Amino acid sequence: MNKRLYIGNLDYSVTDEDLKGLFSGEGSVVYAKVIRRLDGKSKGFGFVEMETEEEATKSIEKFNQSNFKDRTIIVSEAKPQKSRSFEGNSRGGNYRSSSRDDLNSKLRKIRRKSR
Repeated sequence: MNKRLYIGNLDYSVTDEDLKGLFSGEGSVVYAKVIRRLDGKSKGFGFVEMETEEEATKSIEKFNQSNFKDRTIIVSEAKPQKSRSFEGNSRGGNYRSSSRDDLNSKLRKIRRKSR
């Protein structure tokens, strides 16, 4: 069964091929991907999927807190991505969190007051 790893604190010049080359020494790499922004620049982290759990465990032990391209990388088991929701967004989005906050209801209140 394949095991997915998170690789953090990557140098921004690291490519998918660099990651694959680094981890292929510990076993069979199913895929390696550096996560990029819409403009193509690296976000400084990526994912590697190893063929077996044993290979993944060996990779974590060998590469976590190791030096790669002058950066101390973090290697750990990847966790499932949390679902994104606009309800209660900590960035201030609060889209339609309640009918009282709805823009239309605020406009109606203003119109009533001005009558």
